[in-house]
Amino acid sequence: MRILITGAAGFLGSHLVDRFLADGHRIVGLDNFVTGSRANLEHLESHERFEFIEHDISTPIAFAEHLDGVLHFASPASPIDYLEMPIQTLKVGSLGTHHCLGIAKAHDARFLLASTSEVYGDPQVHPQPESYWGHVNPVGLRGCYDEAKRFAEAMTMAYHRAHGIDTRIVRIFNTYGPRMRPGDGRVVSNFIVQALRGDPITVYGDGSQTRSFCYVSDEVDGIYGLFMSDRTDPTNVGNPGEFTIRELARLVIEATDSASEIVELPLPEDDPKVRRPDISVAREELAWEPAVDLRDGLERTIPYFRTLVNDGDAKGRTIQPDQP
Repeated sequence: MRILITGAAGFLGSHLVDRFLADGHRIVGLDNFVTGSRANLEHLESHERFEFIEHDISTPIAFAEHLDGVLHFASPASPIDYLEMPIQTLKVGSLGTHHCLGIAKAHDARFLLASTSEVYGDPQVHPQPESYWGHVNPVGLRGCYDEAKRFAEAMTMAYHRAHGIDTRIVRIFNTYGPRMRPGDGRVVSNFIVQALRGDPITVYGDGSQTRSFCYVSDEVDGIYGLFMSDRTDPTNVGNPGEFTIRELARLVIEATDSASEIVELPLPEDDPKVRRPDISVAREELAWEPAVDLRDGLERTIPYFRTLVNDGDAKGRTIQPDQP
């Protein structure tokens, strides 16, 4: 197949490009490098089945050669990014999704939307099944990201129902691994960089809020399986193992053999108290579940950040400990 992936230079997007190429597909990668990194695609510069286009999908673009699939992963995805770029985040979730669906319609291509566990907001149901409608503050600071993704889901289903587009929606839970930006403020990258530098580990509130962390290879396997499946309803893909933020900090300190201390900062606005996916649907319909536990995943991730820290390329930034 020939497949368009927006956000191809991002953390998840670049790993998806690798996965589709490994299975023999042709990939058109698209990114405007607002949050993506050219370094994530450097290894593909001479790949015969990879083509790259620098473009902002919030503005229209047409493709002459047939596309079999469109995966829309373009969006700021960390709190520090979408809080700094709320308008761009809303535009890529609305206009960008609209343009991607138009491309899929023009080519009769399968479409997959990268949605997020943030559509559940600060959930009142735990763990979160796909049937849960969420508890989101539309006018809060995080609303630009939450509502952009909720709108994108609504538009995807509207195109599916009105135009018969073959659509998929993946709700991505916290994912981590190599190629994360060290300064993006997400909790795993933040803690690892702080620990490697010997800086204090910044925990928000008392660190009792929980998250579930999925290693990137598992996440990509789940997304790939969903794209290849017949399921059109939203589908959670994440690791149901649940840890408090303070537990994560201790695991990172242990794995990095760091002397860093844990310090507490004020809890940010609308920070979810719990976050854990119900992956019953993915297990039953995709025969998928994660294989890499958190300790193993951290051991696979830390060397990437250690190289950045040693080279002086890691700039730790503190922000709310959450990651879509």
